[in-house]
Amino acid sequence: MKKIALLIGFVTVGFAASTQVSAQAVLGPKITFDQDFVDYGDVEFSGNGERVWKFKNTGKEPLMITNAKGSCGCTVPTYPKEAIMPGKTGEITIKYDTKRPGPIAKTVTITTNEPEGSNTHVIKVKGNVKDAPSNNGVPVKEQGGAPVGM
Repeated sequence: MKKIALLIGFVTVGFAASTQVSAQAVLGPKITFDQDFVDYGDVEFSGNGERVWKFKNTGKEPLMITNAKGSCGCTVPTYPKEAIMPGKTGEITIKYDTKRPGPIAKTVTITTNEPEGSNTHVIKVKGNVKDAPSNNGVPVKEQGGAPVGM
C-alpha cells in the first residue's frame, strides 16, 4: 500500500512540475518570425549589403535579444538592445560584405531571454554576389596614383 501511495505522489509531483514548465513557456517571452532565412537574391558587387529581418514577441512578457552573432566577420547583425513588449515587433539588420563575389551561405545566431532550450535561433543568410565589373583592360589608378593593370 505504501508503494502505491508513493507512486501516486511521484506521478502527481512530476505532472505538477511539467505543467509549471509548460506554463512558463506560454507565459514568458516568445520570438516568432515568418521566415528563418534572409534571401539577398542576386546582389551587385559592392552593392547594398543590408537586409532587415523582422520578428514579433508573441509571448506574455518582454522579449530581450541578448546576443546576435554572424557565422563570420563578413556577416554582421545589429539587434535592438531594448525590450520588445508583448505583441510588438522588432528588427535585426544584417550587413553582408558584398565585396566577396560568389554564393552567400552564412548564418546569424540569435540568443533571447526565452526559457532555456528555446532561447537560441539560427537565421540562414543566402544569396549571390555578382562578379566585380571588368575594367576591359583600361588602367585603373589606385589611391597612391600608380596605374594598375598595365
